[in-house]
Amino acid sequence: MANLAINETFSSLGLTGKTKLVVLGSSDEWMDRIRSLQLEHVSPAGILRREISRLPSGLGRAESDLIALMRKWFFARKPDAGFLLTDFPATLLQSKIFDEWLDSRHEALDAVIAGPGSPASVVTHYAHHGLLHETIP
Repeated sequence: MANLAINETFSSLGLTGKTKLVVLGSSDEWMDRIRSLQLEHVSPAGILRREISRLPSGLGRAESDLIALMRKWFFARKPDAGFLLTDFPATLLQSKIFDEWLDSRHEALDAVIAGPGSPASVVTHYAHHGLLHETIP
């Protein structure tokens, strides 16, 4: 599978600059191919690194703080702008909250890809909604 071109890997999705894609679990194997999609790549880790650098050392973030940071990113982006989101949502609660954000802006995900280590409850949630495109072994 590692030798597939990006257009072969994601050809069934009809990806455009407005595509909204979530990658669950470990995405290391896919990141080189995914980066070529020319989408905004968003990860809570990147957002947290910027925020933590502004805080006194030793302060951590609870899930509610992470959700607040991701909410700030989500509602600050241009309406209907595409994105590639990794490492969020990571829990069923985060998935349901993210669904509410999308609904509030009349947006929808185009696909979800589950990588190794994806939380089963989150995979099941997106499979139930018909968004799970592929599960990466």
